[in-house]
Amino acid sequence: MNSINPRKLLNSKWTAVNPTNKEKHFLVIEVEFNEEGEVTGCLIEAVISNRCMPIQWHDLENADEWLHGWK
Repeated sequence: MNSINPRKLLNSKWTAVNPTNKEKHFLVIEVEFNEEGEVTGCLIEAVISNRCMPIQWHDLENADEWLHGWK
């Protein structure tokens, strides 16, 4: 399990364990917070294709799917 600080999520780098469409490396480009300071939305971008997709930030904690940093 990856431990993530929501405040340091923006511009963090991630590697997909099982890449699709040759998209392996991702960058968190947008994080939305509510009034209580909780993360409500997260947008990641594939480095190779610049394709953006929304993701639940808690999904990044799953080490079976995501590795912190670019590996």
